[in-house]
Amino acid sequence: MMIFLHDASLYLLYFALGLAVFLAIERTIFYTHANRQIKSLLQALNTKSALPEFKSGDVGEVVAHAFVNGLQPSASQKVADDVAEQAFIRVQHQLNQHLWVLDTIVTAAPLLGLLGTILGIFDTFTALAKSGISDPQGVSAGIGTALLATAIGIGTALICLIVYNAFLAKVERLGDETKLALLQMSYQNT
Repeated sequence: MMIFLHDASLYLLYFALGLAVFLAIERTIFYTHANRQIKSLLQALNTKSALPEFKSGDVGEVVAHAFVNGLQPSASQKVADDVAEQAFIRVQHQLNQHLWVLDTIVTAAPLLGLLGTILGIFDTFTALAKSGISDPQGVSAGIGTALLATAIGIGTALICLIVYNAFLAKVERLGDETKLALLQMSYQNT
């Protein structure tokens, strides 16, 4: 039974690592796309050309929608501020989407690895109690297998921590660029 639980903790760690890789790819594509949209909006604002069109739900569409629906010269400053704030909150929500999963993996992976190690060592000592210390190499191999879970857990957490922190920096930068675009839109129309 303990061997099953030890193996289950390893499978959970492999699943968490796979999920983290999937999220890293998805968020990288999303952030690259959002960055291009925000840059094209800023370029359109700086050159006073027409705003580019975006698909519904895109980061660029949220900001452009704010411009069309509230940051016009006829809008009061209060309306413009409210529309800009609403757009910024919507963009921040999109930028932070799914990052909680990486944060959870960072926290849970070492604990899952430790659980796998404890269960693996428990199996090793149970086998020792039944058969005695007749095979020291078998005991060493059992403990080594148990420690593998900790190594995978810590490795998974480290990888996810680096990716998570890189994404947080990207979210902050994209958030600042979004604020800049919204402010430029607001000031161009006052």
